Amino acid sequence: MRKVLVIVGPTGVGKSDLSLFLAKKYNGEIISGDSIQIYKELNIGSAKVSKASRLKVKHYLIDQYQLNEPYDVKAFQSQARALIERISEKGKLPIIVGGTGLYINAVLKDYIFLAEEDTSELEQELDAKSNQELHDLLKTLDSQSADNLHINNRQRVKRAIIIAKTQTTTKSDIVEKQDHKLLYDAHIISLTMPRELLYKRIDERVLMMDDLGLEAEVRNIVSKYAKPFELRGMFGIGYKEWKPYFENKISKEEVIKEIQKRSRNYAKRQYTWFRNQIEANWYDILDDSYLSNIFSDIDNWLNETESESDE
Repeated sequence: MRKVLVIVGPTGVGKSDLSLFLAKKYNGEIISGDSIQIYKELNIGSAKVSKASRLKVKHYLIDQYQLNEPYDVKAFQSQARALIERISEKGKLPIIVGGTGLYINAVLKDYIFLAEEDTSELEQELDAKSNQELHDLLKTLDSQSADNLHINNRQRVKRAIIIAKTQTTTKSDIVEKQDHKLLYDAHIISLTMPRELLYKRIDERVLMMDDLGLEAEVRNIVSKYAKPFELRGMFGIGYKEWKPYFENKISKEEVIKEIQKRSRNYAKRQYTWFRNQIEANWYDILDDSYLSNIFSDIDNWLNETESESDE
């Protein structure tokens, strides 16, 4: 079983800095587990790792796609798993770093993603239905999923209907085939720090993005694409908040405050997700023994793996 080091945690907590340090110490290469940094045009708002850092340590799945090119979790899963094999074959340690929880789980666990089809006409048809009508329809197509999904969870109900109508299986069948076991010998590090300090750091980082030219970055995208805010990458925090600004509905100050607020709320959701969905080793970055504890745990993990392979 391949060894994979994983670093997760809320936005702004310091995952990238730690990953660079550990990659140098343990002869590793880094796979970005971020759903936004994959796009070439999204640099400042995505807090993308600098080119200088990428010259020091090999990074993958950064700056790979144009904004109008399709990319999703299924593509990430396939590419990241291939990279784990390639990096391991070179005798190096694969290190996955990111805050997009679904992307991390998709690689590490036996998640099944179906091939995408053009469902635009079906989606338009479903959009015209009420929540009750959607839920009733799902009951006729996949009663088990309907029982597990709340009537007001409109997006997931729609998704389950689309799967049932376009695939040879149902969402509930897919769930039954997955036991969510780890496919790799993964050591998962999750970073944390006191919430108020993290929120202050997030607010300051957003202001720094503004100083670095975030508005100009978004303006360039708006001038380049016909419907920029309908592109998948522009759904990310730091980008979608600019739409009303370019429609002359709100001020730049309001945009910045909205990005700060949504970033803080996203950090809360990330904490909840990582605590409930991933069995991780948690480290407070303000703890004086934070790094030494991480080193000790990684050393033990690597030694245990080597011992088991020798038996």
